[in-house]
Amino acid sequence: MSAEFRRLRVINWLSLGFLYAFFYMTRYNYTAVSPILADILGWKNTELGVFETVMPLVYGLSVVLNGPFADRIGGKKAFLFGAVGVALMNFLFGLASLGVISPAVWEGTGLARHVVTPAGLGFGLSGGMILTLMAIVWGLNGYFQSFGALSIVKVNAQWFHVRERGTFAGIFGVLIRMGLLLAFQGVPLILLVLPWQYAFWIPGACVAVLFVINYFLMHNSPKDAGLGEFETGDEVEDDESKPSSLKFVIRKVFASRVMWMIALGSMMIGFVRRSVVDAWWPKYFVDFHGANKAGFATYLPYIIATWGIALAGIAGGFVFGIASDRTFGGRRAPVIVFGFLGMAVMLALFGLSDFLNLGPVMAACCLVVLSFCVNGAHGMISGAASMDFGGKRAVATAAGLFDGMQYLAGAFVGMGVGYITTNWGWGAWHWAPIPFALVGAFLMSRLWNVMPRGRGGH
Repeated sequence: MSAEFRRLRVINWLSLGFLYAFFYMTRYNYTAVSPILADILGWKNTELGVFETVMPLVYGLSVVLNGPFADRIGGKKAFLFGAVGVALMNFLFGLASLGVISPAVWEGTGLARHVVTPAGLGFGLSGGMILTLMAIVWGLNGYFQSFGALSIVKVNAQWFHVRERGTFAGIFGVLIRMGLLLAFQGVPLILLVLPWQYAFWIPGACVAVLFVINYFLMHNSPKDAGLGEFETGDEVEDDESKPSSLKFVIRKVFASRVMWMIALGSMMIGFVRRSVVDAWWPKYFVDFHGANKAGFATYLPYIIATWGIALAGIAGGFVFGIASDRTFGGRRAPVIVFGFLGMAVMLALFGLSDFLNLGPVMAACCLVVLSFCVNGAHGMISGAASMDFGGKRAVATAAGLFDGMQYLAGAFVGMGVGYITTNWGWGAWHWAPIPFALVGAFLMSRLWNVMPRGRGGH
């Protein structure tokens, strides 16, 4: 592996990596802004849950359907197409602010908190109409977002050997956590000086800038960068000069028992990830622990959770990835099993923490360790197993299946969490994902010794 190869791989990786991070920011900026949107528009958790259902549902279906498409046209074209749509949808979502004349007026606290005066809306809009329009736009954002995960693994499967991909999954986790930090810490900084719509317009503009950078600097493969072919150790078709055939993709992904087992494992991660770690915890801190930016003591646990979730997620990606490469010889299932078991334990401790009133700092610590387990396992499936078992010819389709199942699970829990927390409070929230974590551990234990075919030397 030459110095020039390494240099161009770093440039390629940074270009598409930063774009992928801002894809995450333009997906989770809604989660960071949701408490403010709820206050302004008079929404309860049931209305907020609409977005947490529509986005993952559209995203989950889209990554499955768009996987073969991305495998055919290449990661660069797919990523750039998605970037245009993401920037546009974030701009349109922010335009909803023009329809709000006056915010809703609330009174009461906790479950007794209710709207006294509904939000004043212009342009003939009703509450149900603005909710529907915003949900449609956010669903379309989910469609364009789906090209991010497909593209990044499609490109990097060309640049990384199978023996490097566990470590790559750790870098993959860094990008995810960077995007979530941009959402959960960057967006609140925007909101300190600008209205809520800029939390969508500014990140959307950043995606547009990175579109230009990637147009000029990102390459689908070493061959496209003028470096010739790079042997990755994957199983391949006889003629690599042609786009992946549909027959090869279907046989490689959809006709494989192993692929579907991994997909079901990814779905179990989705139940935990989308119900706790990546979606609802900011609202939990506001409602259950009274997190308030005006009071440092009440806001400190939120800050601990934000940075702790990000850093622990990064650490989990690297620890799981390096362990799978070096300790388990490239097998991903063992570390994923440990991740699932860790999720179950931490969810139980999280629930006990709130039941025993141990306070918001303890809750934040539970979320941090939970993030380590969730993101370590997620990185192994989305960042490593998709490349291992899909190979560079069908990696986008494999990533689409795995990611799609995870987000379809998220669609189930979106409105479910909203309903549970609205009717029974946050105390009932922690326990529901535990069975899914245990099922995930069982499923992945069945693949303990499974490795992909076609591995060659480095």
